[in-house]
Amino acid sequence: MLYAIIATDHPASLTARLSARPAHLERLRALQDEGRLVLAGPHPGIDSADPGAAGFTGSLVVAEFPDLAAAQHWAGADPYVTAGVYAQVEVKPFKQVFPA
Repeated sequence: MLYAIIATDHPASLTARLSARPAHLERLRALQDEGRLVLAGPHPGIDSADPGAAGFTGSLVVAEFPDLAAAQHWAGADPYVTAGVYAQVEVKPFKQVFPA
């Protein structure tokens, strides 16, 4: 089943985010290589694809996991969690309707 991992960054966490980014992307690439990643990306802090110093306000990952507990475990072990980037992480079941 698919799960949406919706994370909110701590304010002023851009430096920690940039430091933890390579490890974060490595985990996402592993999901992609396994064919389980639907989409992933950050929420820019301003209306720009490159927010610069404004940084990001959080992230969204939609991926396949065996169950909610597995998705929560994966999300909890994210380098952005351990580096203190994320203030909150919510994991919810997700039903993809489009694209079909």
